[in-house]
Amino acid sequence: MNDEARPIPRPQDVPPHGGAADEADRQAPSRRSVLRTTAGAAGAGLGLGALSAGPAAAAEASAPEAVAAAPARQGRTMADVPFEGRSTVRVGIVGLGNRGGSMIDLFLALPGVQVVAVCDPVRDKAERAAAKVTAAGQHAPAVYAKDEDDYENLCRRGDVDFVYVATPWELHFPMAKTAMLNGKHVGVECPIAMRLHELWQLVDLSERTRRHCVQLENCCYGKNEMRVLRMAHAGLFGDLLHGAGAYNHDLRGLMFDPDYYEGPWRRLWHTRLRGDLYPNHGFGPVANYMDLNRGDRAVSITSLGTPALGLAEYREEHIPAGDPSWKESYISADRTISLVQTAKGRVIRLEHDVSTPHPYSRINSLGGTRGVFEDYPARIYIEPDHTDHRWADFSRYAEWDHWLWKEHANPPGGHGGMDYLMLFRLTQCMRLGLVPDFDVYDAATWTAPVPLSHLSIKAKGAPLPVPDFTRGEWKRARSGMDSEKPAG
Repeated sequence: MNDEARPIPRPQDVPPHGGAADEADRQAPSRRSVLRTTAGAAGAGLGLGALSAGPAAAAEASAPEAVAAAPARQGRTMADVPFEGRSTVRVGIVGLGNRGGSMIDLFLALPGVQVVAVCDPVRDKAERAAAKVTAAGQHAPAVYAKDEDDYENLCRRGDVDFVYVATPWELHFPMAKTAMLNGKHVGVECPIAMRLHELWQLVDLSERTRRHCVQLENCCYGKNEMRVLRMAHAGLFGDLLHGAGAYNHDLRGLMFDPDYYEGPWRRLWHTRLRGDLYPNHGFGPVANYMDLNRGDRAVSITSLGTPALGLAEYREEHIPAGDPSWKESYISADRTISLVQTAKGRVIRLEHDVSTPHPYSRINSLGGTRGVFEDYPARIYIEPDHTDHRWADFSRYAEWDHWLWKEHANPPGGHGGMDYLMLFRLTQCMRLGLVPDFDVYDAATWTAPVPLSHLSIKAKGAPLPVPDFTRGEWKRARSGMDSEKPAG
């Protein structure tokens, strides 16, 4: 969830033109400016590159009809490829801000996991993390805090099996790439990359290096999400027709907090892209319900966005004159609504809104020919159980809880325990040599709405093709999140 604390509405939940036109086409800053943006540099360093670079940039910026063209496969598919079994999973952690600094506690609570290296350009953070490791009874980890590129040295280590990345979004792609090129499996907080050509590069690298590159989408492991998943796969909703997911979360105060995000990096994305900046929390669970990339796939997306008013209005009311944020022009729609069509004709609605007052909601809805579930608050109506046209109590369906939630009734950590269960299951798969619950194709699919929604909004809602990152593998039904409890 990328360095942010989110309110937890319930115990089981976690919770672009005008003068600013084409700010998405500026050059990317150095990692130093990303990680250590100072107040004086905030206005001058707004730009973050085009949606892509070189020929791919031209394709994405001027020829939306070409975005679905799949490059030739360079390796072999990573679908159904298991991890190599091992007695201990040795982890290197890159990024120790709000998110990474808290997730290290969960890594240390996992069976068969050892934190062998930590990295952050802020040495105090790295040393505090190292102290946590030794306090937990493990050997002191190697500390990488020399500069903003020191993560490369961590990735070169021979005693790291898995690299965990929790850094500003623009660094996710180069860090995941570096990890795989050095023979490491890698897990990245959301979103896994910000540009379409980067998603393809991650897919190709995973296939060539035979290393898994996964999107660490914790909301897929929410108690409600996993219960709905099992009910959907058991046919309780009938033939699935539609679903919805969102990230509607008022982040205005946090985005203008000079310390929370260690600089304005997250707010600055609102000066570059118009569309859905954070689709994964909503898209991932619904994609699992519908078995996207496992018998169905996303084929097109249509996005619309409102004017971008919320952040500027908040700044007017709360931020003093002279603050560097007054040099920023916001172009991201306050509310983005996207419709994704699947190969089977199903429809998925995605929403994103972090710039206006709104109670936290991921929507998390699923409907079929036999009934519907809607979250926030959780409620259900399915036949033949219900015939009175009134919502029913979802707690009556606890028998459908996933085995992970039955085995870990009160998991530790934030967001209702979903963070812990995500890491527990991932490292369990690594220790036992199992296929991961999701793979690089899911990571690319769940993140594709970032660049595609931007392009669709620029084209006044024109539908755009969603690439088939699996290159045809989606037609084959295979297992995913709805796993069986392993014997080991």
